[in-house]
Amino acid sequence: MNLPKIAWPARTTLALMLCTAGVACEPYLHAGDAPTVIAAPTIDNPKAQGASQTAIFSGGCFWGVQGVFEHVKGVQKVVSGYAGGDRAHAEYDMVSSGTTGHAESVQISFDPAQVSYGELLQVFFSVAHDPTQLNRQGPDSGTQYRSAIFYVDDTQRKIAQAYIAQLDHAHAFAHNIVTVVDVNGGFYPAEDYHQDFLIHNPSYPYIVYNDLPKIENLKRLFPKTYREQPVTVNGRS
Repeated sequence: MNLPKIAWPARTTLALMLCTAGVACEPYLHAGDAPTVIAAPTIDNPKAQGASQTAIFSGGCFWGVQGVFEHVKGVQKVVSGYAGGDRAHAEYDMVSSGTTGHAESVQISFDPAQVSYGELLQVFFSVAHDPTQLNRQGPDSGTQYRSAIFYVDDTQRKIAQAYIAQLDHAHAFAHNIVTVVDVNGGFYPAEDYHQDFLIHNPSYPYIVYNDLPKIENLKRLFPKTYREQPVTVNGRS
């Protein structure tokens, strides 16, 4: 049974009402998945001084993924948006139909001297989402919630593909990783009300149940990577 497609402010409210009324809560609500402790990538780019770099990840609702990476040291800015489709269809209501090719995504700007691309991938696979769920994350289902990595250069492609192979070979997860590695064909920022949603709405039920546990998992599993004060979409802490 899938949650009916409704406007985003009411989505979790309806889920809570259904659960309170005695309807089975799964798949309406899904607490932040228990993190999976995984090894760092054996193939990675070395940390070095240089210009800001970009990573683009898709791992379900962009609220939580953005919130996680805003707490990672070395990250300068995280923008919620859409990737995988064209500019004409990069709009929330259209993307939510699951027919545009877009996935809810985040674009991460990071300092390569402080954090490597591989370290971002480790956080992405371990605490930001479950890479074994096909076309869904927690309470959200559809291709717009797929697990994907949109690489911006060949180095990122090689690191991402090698890391997925490494994790699958090691049986790091109970099931195989379904994350798609694809070239970045364009990233389009989401509407303003989606930006920094977790920071601005920490008591929103969807955030409390699905996303705040991810922040705690990041803090617990990656204490050297975690920073208490998140960076905002404007690049300010």
